[in-house]
Amino acid sequence: MAFLPLLSTLVLATVSLAASILDAAAYSSASVIRRDVCIVGGGSSGTYSAIRLHDSGKTVAVVESRDRMGGHTNTYADPVTNATTDIGVVVFHNISIVKDYFARFDIPLTAAFTASNTLEVISNIDYRSGKVVAGVKFNDPSTALAAYALQLAKYPYLEAGFDLPQPVPTDLLLPFGDFVKKYALQDAVPTIFNFAQGIGDLLAQPSLYVLKLFGSQTLHDVITAGFLTTAHKDNSQLYRSAKAVLGQDVFLNTRVLATDRKGKYTKVLVQTPQGKKLIVAKKLIVAIPPKINNLGGFDLDASEKELFSQFKNAAYYTGILRHTGIPDNALIPNVEANSLYNLPQLPAIYDIDPTGIPGLLNVKFGSPYAIPDDEVRKQILAAVGRLGAAGSFNTSSAAELATFASHVPFELTVPKEAIAAGFYEKLYGLQGQRKTYYTGAAFHVHDSGLLWQFTEGLLPEILKDL
Repeated sequence: MAFLPLLSTLVLATVSLAASILDAAAYSSASVIRRDVCIVGGGSSGTYSAIRLHDSGKTVAVVESRDRMGGHTNTYADPVTNATTDIGVVVFHNISIVKDYFARFDIPLTAAFTASNTLEVISNIDYRSGKVVAGVKFNDPSTALAAYALQLAKYPYLEAGFDLPQPVPTDLLLPFGDFVKKYALQDAVPTIFNFAQGIGDLLAQPSLYVLKLFGSQTLHDVITAGFLTTAHKDNSQLYRSAKAVLGQDVFLNTRVLATDRKGKYTKVLVQTPQGKKLIVAKKLIVAIPPKINNLGGFDLDASEKELFSQFKNAAYYTGILRHTGIPDNALIPNVEANSLYNLPQLPAIYDIDPTGIPGLLNVKFGSPYAIPDDEVRKQILAAVGRLGAAGSFNTSSAAELATFASHVPFELTVPKEAIAAGFYEKLYGLQGQRKTYYTGAAFHVHDSGLLWQFTEGLLPEILKDL
């Protein structure tokens, strides 16, 4: 086999090239950044990690591919009124870690979802036809939600992460539609669907994921405590304040080119707008969705590749509509005729609802899989047009999206067979390996307050030996 020596030479050359680009000696001193911790991802978990480490006296470097911090937190500023409204992360739990974190930046919080006497609820519109659906009546969910709470109480560990027992309880593996029937939760389904937006096909998902996304803390805040939001309806203020604290330790519009986690230090080569930089750190925090196509440049080992390659995801999109002709006080959930529990079949709009700003309405769209952004925009505007064509609203042909945000990938999941086979035990086994720690929704849930609690639990180990 004469080609084998040549192949070996090529492999060695590749390894040598990788080693050379991660050699600090190959860069000027200004291009080598030495820190205690490098954090990849400046979303909710990455930003919280950076602030907590900074406040603990440790040095950090935050690598963020976008031009801002905040991840799924999106805020729109109306150029006409200068008012702001949140279209990504809208509310937070009424818990100590949330209040303390915002207080760290002197950002006032207030109750979300305050009652409005002018709110008009249109509950029976089928967005496929744009028509009002006659004869649909939703029962009081209180009894079913109480029954749901009893089921959640069986699994208190779900509020802290995916530290599942073995064997995994059978009920957690059931498709949620079967779980609903088993425990007579039918009247709670519309409420759960509304608060678990972005999960994809709610009834087909393993119940584990629904019980986490609409968990005990969320249920408590729905029924009792209420949610919080920023007093100025500008949740992005949190991330602007964090960026001001971290200053030049945040590298925006920056992507990872290569990593080396085999030696005493972790090396992360990044491409910044000012050129290549080599970050040399004692430890690494990965706070981005750990899908293989999102980890280009990482020196993933066999275990990481095997686990991360199993993730699938749903998709969630948000935006602001204007010039629709729809009243500012209209709340229009998508209620589908003749479907189970009258849930819309995704991909589809979840709802259109008020922003509190004249002429502007929120819109939320979900899909079990990613769709090109332009196609989502077209589907949203086509649905608005159908509302007018059906005579449900006097919509305008001038309707447009003032802003639009794609939250993809959203809700990373694996099949029930993988869950039963110990996927999450193996996933959590990656923590601390190769000086690397993982946080973010794939390791817990799409919920800022609960992610901050999860990250807080990692910090003692991260801080050790720094």
